[in-house]
Amino acid sequence: MKLYSYWRSTTAYRVRIALNLKELNYTIVPVDLLKGEENAPDYVALNPSHSVPTLVFDDSTVLTQSMAILDWLDEAYPIPPLLPKGAIDRAKIRAAALTIATDIHPVNNLRVIAKLKSMGHSQDEAVAWMNDWMTRGFEAFEQLIRPDTPFCFGDTPNLADICLVPQLYNAHRWGCDLTSFKRLTEIEQRCLELEAFDLARPENQADAS
Repeated sequence: MKLYSYWRSTTAYRVRIALNLKELNYTIVPVDLLKGEENAPDYVALNPSHSVPTLVFDDSTVLTQSMAILDWLDEAYPIPPLLPKGAIDRAKIRAAALTIATDIHPVNNLRVIAKLKSMGHSQDEAVAWMNDWMTRGFEAFEQLIRPDTPFCFGDTPNLADICLVPQLYNAHRWGCDLTSFKRLTEIEQRCLELEAFDLARPENQADAS
């Protein structure tokens, strides 16, 4: 498999973590979002959304959108599971994961920030925008996860942890105040001690700069 990825993309980061947890072999194909490589015609033919990640199989099957890719991974390679078997438990974990994937990320991604700047907002205003939405999302996320487990919902990381860690990377990067989110940063630390998460870190990618 080939994973088209940008080292700082939180969505690509999610998929790298999951591929590592599943112990699958894949090759990273860097897509430099700062240079606009996601807009190249040959890449748009793979991913009409002009975004990463894109997962391409040896038979040329193409999957896009990180959450869809994560769903496929868990169905095609169920061990270790990203979601439990019980329908209620699965829904609760998805709700937490989607709080990050649909409430925080879409209003904080590179395209949105570029649009804000094109409308006359300063870098400081753009950073304040991102941190505001991250703080709101983390407040909700913390109420949705379990309060008494090593990871978000149990003794091992799952879909919620996979979404949390990349978003916390962005939070650290942009100076978001995480003082009140001690549980989340403790989960982050436990996750990053695992090889699958460590190998997926942005700074450990070949295209990191």
